[in-house]
Amino acid sequence: MRFSPAGDPGIPDDRSATRYLVWLAGRHPLLFGSGIALGIVWMVAQALMPAAVGRAVDAGLAHRDPDALLTWGAVLLGLGVLQAVAGILRHRCAVHNWLAAAYRTVQVTVEATNRLGAALPRRVAAGEVVSIGTADIEHIGSAVDITARGAGSIVAIGTVAVILLDASLPLGLVVVFGVPLLMGLVGLLIRPLHRQQHAYRDSEGRLTARAGDIVSGLRVLRGVGGEPMLSARYRTQSQALRADGLRVARVESLLEAAQVLLPGAFVVLVTWLGARFALRGEISAGQLVAFYGYTAFLVSPLRNLTEAADKLTRGHVAARRVVRLLRLTPELVDTVRPAALPAGPGELVDVQSGLVLRPGRFTALAATAPEDAAAIADRLGRYVDGDGDVTLHGVPLRDLAVATVRERILVADNDAHLFTGPLRSELDPHDAADRSAVEAALVAASATDIVAALPDGLDGRVAERGREFSGGQRQRLRLARALVADPETLVLVEPTSAVDAHTEARIADRLGAARRDRTTLVCTTSPLVLGRAEHVVFVEDGKVVAEGRHDELLAAEPRYAATVSREEAR
Repeated sequence: MRFSPAGDPGIPDDRSATRYLVWLAGRHPLLFGSGIALGIVWMVAQALMPAAVGRAVDAGLAHRDPDALLTWGAVLLGLGVLQAVAGILRHRCAVHNWLAAAYRTVQVTVEATNRLGAALPRRVAAGEVVSIGTADIEHIGSAVDITARGAGSIVAIGTVAVILLDASLPLGLVVVFGVPLLMGLVGLLIRPLHRQQHAYRDSEGRLTARAGDIVSGLRVLRGVGGEPMLSARYRTQSQALRADGLRVARVESLLEAAQVLLPGAFVVLVTWLGARFALRGEISAGQLVAFYGYTAFLVSPLRNLTEAADKLTRGHVAARRVVRLLRLTPELVDTVRPAALPAGPGELVDVQSGLVLRPGRFTALAATAPEDAAAIADRLGRYVDGDGDVTLHGVPLRDLAVATVRERILVADNDAHLFTGPLRSELDPHDAADRSAVEAALVAASATDIVAALPDGLDGRVAERGREFSGGQRQRLRLARALVADPETLVLVEPTSAVDAHTEARIADRLGAARRDRTTLVCTTSPLVLGRAEHVVFVEDGKVVAEGRHDELLAAEPRYAATVSREEAR
């Protein structure tokens, strides 16, 4: 079974969140059911202990019968052993269910983010995803975990009610009607708690997203003098979150107080009634002892039930966040029956711009507007479905599976990140290339000096987003990573914009050889790169207006010369 709320757009969020929790519980039915069964055995064993003590008092002590006392003592011992064993096994099942629910939530969240792909930053704030992986998984795991104790508590209360009804109808009725009344009073606090937790969770996600934005753009903020203004805004939003947290805490404090006060008052009531019945001779001494034991025992299941209400509420709020993410659909989806693609390199054509990439050729694209080049690259990699078709081997990319397009065409731009981990794994994520291929890519990208400066070379660790490297170093490492991947078609967007002229010249000289017999497109206005390309395409207003060698275009196309000369003048 696969939980896919995105395919059920008509289902309300509340219902979907409940279905999600049920789905998580059903992922491991044996362990989940075992946890509930063991929880019932564990609580019922405790519920029967006061009855055994009462019978021991009446049959053994009051009638001075050693055999009866020994028998009921053995029964009490057996119940204690059963409770201990069931409690241990229940706890193991509960921990497994907690972990399974929490980390399955992490898995489906990661699957959803992968499915959304490049659309993720536009659809979901980074703080929202972070909060799911930190706070929400704990609440979801706890909601699944509490079911075992909650089920055991319900059965145990029912067992005590039956015993009390059999021994004393008034006391039994107090339990039968008193427990639902107590839960109703607790329920009055659940709805405002639910509402406040929802507001707090929204504020937390927004604040986390703002914090991420500030940290990632701190250098720019300091450069333009915007740090004080952003700090003030963060401080204001942080105080708003604190206010939301205080509102949640007020309701939670009332709920915690109710968990102590209401069961305690119930215990006092039942004990007082039992004492009065014993003084009037309506119940025996053993029954009075048993009744007191029942009232003392009932504190535990009643608290379990109020705790269950609290955790299920929190889990429901968290599940709604997860379901909201899972319901998002990617901008690019596969057709019902994806088309087949011939093996080997083929001609890649962008109909909208008129660009034709012939297989095995090193092509450069110079555009008067950088956004036109970026738009063409996005269409070639099928990161957007434009107004016109892009075809490979004559087959429209929109008719192919997205995974097939990604396998055959790689678009590498300067928005790509370097991730934390060993540098070798960063350059070769699939561990598909040998060391010589990685080193050759580093040479082609003029990045050997970066590796040589690291104490552990290729085994050195890359910090978050490669922050220990300069902008030019990160760009060269990204280029090396693209070359190691060795795709059938490689589209590079401004791969040398952040390096100096000498480094750019070395990269331009080596790039063609590194991609020999492979289809390569470089979007750039650098004359150093354009001069080494086998074929140059000039784009203006999103359309191809001229093609040829770099020197030919310089001589024959003034607009091309003006575009490239601005680059040279820079």
